[in-house]
Amino acid sequence: MANEDDRIENAAILLMSLGEEEAAQVFKHLGPKEVQKLGETIAKMKVIPRERVESVLDQFTHEAAEQHMLVPDNDEYVKSVLRKALGDDKANMLIDRIIQGSDVSGIESLKWMDAASVAELLRNEHPQIIAAILVHLDFDQASSVLKTFGERQRNEVLIRIATLDGIQPTALKDLNEVLSKVLAGGDRLKKSSLGGAKAAAEIINMMGSSVETSALDYIREADNDLAQKIMDNMFTFEDLNKLDDKGFQAVLKEVQSESLVLSLKGATAELREKVFKNMSSRAAETLREDLESRGPVRVSEVEAEQKEMLKIVRRLVDEGQIVLASGAADDFV
Repeated sequence: MANEDDRIENAAILLMSLGEEEAAQVFKHLGPKEVQKLGETIAKMKVIPRERVESVLDQFTHEAAEQHMLVPDNDEYVKSVLRKALGDDKANMLIDRIIQGSDVSGIESLKWMDAASVAELLRNEHPQIIAAILVHLDFDQASSVLKTFGERQRNEVLIRIATLDGIQPTALKDLNEVLSKVLAGGDRLKKSSLGGAKAAAEIINMMGSSVETSALDYIREADNDLAQKIMDNMFTFEDLNKLDDKGFQAVLKEVQSESLVLSLKGATAELREKVFKNMSSRAAETLREDLESRGPVRVSEVEAEQKEMLKIVRRLVDEGQIVLASGAADDFV
């Protein structure tokens, strides 16, 4: 099974094969992260073997031939089926969550901005407004924005994210004014299930251990029960120990050797041994030697690679390929 880097390279090769005009049309339908990854990959690729190009085109042709439009309007089909199955009230709650992306599409403009620009836009707003905006962003982007704030402001926002139990239509209208209508459709939205202890935990997970400790200490002073709820929803690098051997091996297949070495520089002996146990003896010996020969590494580099491993875990859980023990799988569903 191709890893993520291979899949991105295959997509880049396909786009280059299409030509500029057709590739540009495809890019219009991609999100900011996808555009950035594909753009970087295309820029790096200089010479591509003919066999690789032919393989990618054959694979695309095969997969495209298997696709078929089953219904003319997916949104309307989902609404109709859910209402018939669940009744209007329950169905409407689910419908808002399933297709709410089209109702708050204005938030996409923030997702194309770098963290520093988003932070500059929000820095002088009330923490409650900042929290309500950040829960619409991907967790890693929200984390990067918060890192640019001072400690007190960052922790104030995190408390509000953790205690946010939804956003009413009137609140979305206020956000429209703050962001010059960056958010749209607030009057058509029902209360969205954004925010809460889980969202705060996901964002804190992306920040690194030093910020994590400060934020949790601050929240614990204000509300000890809330801090515990956040901690219960967090999945840290050391929690990889909770994976069974099959799940751990699935993760290791997705991790590049250099990334694994850097990640383990900051790991406990217990987690290192679990890694070695789930590798072939030859691979484990090579990894041990690499760890011993590697000199001092910046904490920021180690934490960055550990975050990448956690992203892989999250994706594999979402895809149903692995399950986290002790009920931790719920953290990512």
